[in-house]
Amino acid sequence: MLAKLTAMLVAYGPAGILVLAFIDSAGIPVASGMDALVILVAAKAPSHAIFAASMGVLGSLIGNLVLFMAARTGARRFIKDVPQPGDKRRFREWFRRYGLLTVFIPALLPIPLPLKVFVISAAAFGTSLRTFLLVIVLARSIRYYGEAYLGLKLGKEGSVLFLRTHTWHLLAGAVALFALLYAAAILTERHRRMKQAV
Repeated sequence: MLAKLTAMLVAYGPAGILVLAFIDSAGIPVASGMDALVILVAAKAPSHAIFAASMGVLGSLIGNLVLFMAARTGARRFIKDVPQPGDKRRFREWFRRYGLLTVFIPALLPIPLPLKVFVISAAAFGTSLRTFLLVIVLARSIRYYGEAYLGLKLGKEGSVLFLRTHTWHLLAGAVALFALLYAAAILTERHRRMKQAV
């Protein structure tokens, strides 16, 4: 049934992408990948490429917002904010400071990574909603507008071949980007503490 719904929404082009991006980001995986749909629309209807990418970003933003708010509501209702011993407390503190990196990388890459787990963790650990939304918009914009550009330049087959051929390069780039952003976040935090100590 979900596959039929997906096929029907694909026929609507950018408007279907909006709905599919929302469904996928809200926690229900769709039968067709969002990346392939953005590329397909850009390749078949170049005049709709920017609109299709924009609908992907908007749908993903709304879907992730729904998932984030549902997780935050659940966390407030079921998790008492009591001090936790040892590693659990340290992990929570780490996620509050640097956890959005683990949201940014899966949201950016067209490789199946467990974004939903990190969205739920971000909500449960009290991440700022505004910062979370900015991270999602930035990552999804780079991803979907980049895929629309690929669809325009290489067509459907060329784009899919490019992504398949460069999967490991994208993954390695993501790891390097994560390490770079993580190091920058730690240096920024140390600098802030040094300024406070002076």
